[in-house]
Amino acid sequence: MPHLTTRTGVTGALSEMGFGVPGYAHPLLAPVEWAELTRPGTPLHWAVLNVAGGPGDRPDPHCLEAAGRLKNAGVRVLGHLDLRHGSRDFGDIVSDAHRYLDWYKVDGYYLDRCPTDRIDLPEVRRTTATLEAILDGEAHLVLGHGSHPYPGYAETADQLVTFCGPWTDYRWSQVAEWTADYPPERFVHLVHGVPRSHLDEAMRVARWQGAGTIFFTDRSDRAANGGGHTDPFQALPGYWDEIVSRIGPGVSE
Repeated sequence: MPHLTTRTGVTGALSEMGFGVPGYAHPLLAPVEWAELTRPGTPLHWAVLNVAGGPGDRPDPHCLEAAGRLKNAGVRVLGHLDLRHGSRDFGDIVSDAHRYLDWYKVDGYYLDRCPTDRIDLPEVRRTTATLEAILDGEAHLVLGHGSHPYPGYAETADQLVTFCGPWTDYRWSQVAEWTADYPPERFVHLVHGVPRSHLDEAMRVARWQGAGTIFFTDRSDRAANGGGHTDPFQALPGYWDEIVSRIGPGVSE
């Protein structure tokens, strides 16, 4: 069974709304972003470390330093594991999980592109049980579905990402009825393209739908030149200070 207690020293109690950072760019490319995560007063539940689509082939000194700073600041660090919608080999997932623990001393894992269908639930249960065992029952596990999964997934991890997408979809989205049976700390919403003028509305949607962990950004997934897509969550929102002050108890300058 997942454990939802908050460890002493972890920034941002899970009983209160806070941020989950799904993965900034490499620390060499986003030094400001990684530094901001250790600022006192930031209500941060966790941050995902994605070295190279996973832990990489060898320890990365820049990521080692970034992870060390986060852990010293009491921030929960999660390793990024891509489940590829259920097509990834179980052994490869476990191997990556061990590398993250051995090299970066992670506190848990973010299971990106997690399946949502009932038929895939037994294999996901197998995976999460193994990840828990790797961390001696202390792993914080987040299933990155991106939409509402079959309800049984709620019993396989600490948190579920039940929305990941643009503001244009989020503002009209509907929450699955079964989520009302669980507290807000079970659910994560990741929303890009949220204009500053709609921050209050976005916060209301998150609270109405019972999301305890969020990440909102004004950045889009469209490339600047109009071609292709970018990851809107790899950099700080333009209104980072503002949204931190709205959620947190206060930020030390």
